[in-house]
Amino acid sequence: MTTSILLSPIEARVLATLMEKARTVPDSYPLTLNSLLLGCNQKSSREPTMELMESDVAAAVASLRERGLVHETTGGRAVRFTHNAQRGLGVPDQSSVLLGLLMLRGPQTAAELRLNAERWYKFADTSSVEAFLEELQERSEEKGGPMVVKLDRAPGAREQRWAHLLCGPVETGELANRTSPHRTSHVAPVGELGARVAQLEAEVSALRATVERLCGELGVAAQQP
Repeated sequence: MTTSILLSPIEARVLATLMEKARTVPDSYPLTLNSLLLGCNQKSSREPTMELMESDVAAAVASLRERGLVHETTGGRAVRFTHNAQRGLGVPDQSSVLLGLLMLRGPQTAAELRLNAERWYKFADTSSVEAFLEELQERSEEKGGPMVVKLDRAPGAREQRWAHLLCGPVETGELANRTSPHRTSHVAPVGELGARVAQLEAEVSALRATVERLCGELGVAAQQP
């Protein structure tokens, strides 16, 4: 089952970016449309990274405003936006932090969530993070249903990761078995290195044979390495 609140990936990125900036850069909050666009497209602390257009963000903001998850503020020379995630989603403060991080950074373990939440909210320990996640997972249908799901343990992983359901159901097996980019990047070079070494060894053998032949023709002894 999934939560009754369903967002598009862009809406989730916009909402989570507002949630992040409200806590990490309060002096710049509420955000202008341009600041919100930059926050959505930043390369750090985002999974996946996006390259949204201003029109994408504006459309997402309009949709989120209709559902009461984003508010527009007046005053000043530019229109600014604030989020209403905690009340709109109907969850406690700690749970909204976890949902925001999952929307921004993708599936994470409870330990990773606690670490990534440092600038948002200081959880006492990993157990407290797990308690709020379990509460979100066991959310009753009367309250809208589960908002997170615990994924199957990935091969070689010590802990299970959690994913949000605000964009609909997720393929738990596929996500759990998906290899991280860091691991994938180390697989190909190993095979390439082995092939390269074999090629170099063959070239050295051919060169050695050529040197020995030339030394024989010249009547000199070939020096051994």
